[in-house]
Amino acid sequence: MRPEHFARWVEFAKKHNMGLDFNPTFFSHNKVKDGLTLASPDEETRRFWIRHGRACIRISQYFAQETGIPCVMNIWTGDGYKDIPADRMGPRLRYKDSIEQILSEPYDKNMVKPCVESKVFGIGVESYTVGSAEFSLSFAASHEGCMPLMDNGHYHPTEMVSDKIPAMLCFYPELALHITRPVRWDSDHVVLFDDETKEMAKEIVRNNALDRVYMALDYFDAGINRIAAWTVGFRSWQKALLSALCTPYEKLKKLQDENNMTELMVIQEELKMYPIGEIWNEYCRQCGAPEDGCWLEDVKKYETEVLAARG
Repeated sequence: MRPEHFARWVEFAKKHNMGLDFNPTFFSHNKVKDGLTLASPDEETRRFWIRHGRACIRISQYFAQETGIPCVMNIWTGDGYKDIPADRMGPRLRYKDSIEQILSEPYDKNMVKPCVESKVFGIGVESYTVGSAEFSLSFAASHEGCMPLMDNGHYHPTEMVSDKIPAMLCFYPELALHITRPVRWDSDHVVLFDDETKEMAKEIVRNNALDRVYMALDYFDAGINRIAAWTVGFRSWQKALLSALCTPYEKLKKLQDENNMTELMVIQEELKMYPIGEIWNEYCRQCGAPEDGCWLEDVKKYETEVLAARG
């Protein structure tokens, strides 16, 4: 796998004036041995996946050079065990060494943005995940140029990524997000304009971190029209950011610092009824995009005339 194999990706990106991110896939391959890749005790297996990761660094560098836009390269593995392991540290030390070898591949640190993504558990790795939150955060903190990536479907149900964002911005120059909707753990439902989506956007905006947080949407639903799914998810995150940008945070912070919690609560509740929809519709008009209620018929027509023919 070499950069030139992705020339058509670059051609598409240039045509549409957009950048490319990259995810080196460490799963769904016959070189996965006993459910392990970068943490495998089998050195031949581990070396294969290290070579794969280094090749992906070179591809990411190619994307960034060709498009002129930084490329985020996200390292995530499903390495772990279904039942209780006897050794929890050994796999993590091998995983740490593997990522360090991958990142030893030369690249422009201003243009290639490697990050490590954690997960709490997975199907087949219910008892132990090598790349836990503590591991990923610690690795990123101790390796210059490596970001932590938080997927809000990769935590225990009572954990909120919106609360983690401001804590991590105290220590990390940059961080990355996979924005999803975890109905039942990591189910990746279509992103909606719901409470946690709005709270995540609030924390990015109110902490002046729009230029420090790489935001990626991570969802799919093959049970509904995929263009509609893509549109709803993308517009929901845009609405969350717009709502956050229209919120008077300096006033709210002042009330909090003055311990005026009564007025703070009152204003926060009143803001929920402000006419953000009118601002959204004007934003759509200025962008030449259809307002809510005006685009679904076009998607249905495309499904009938184009997508159905492909089947």
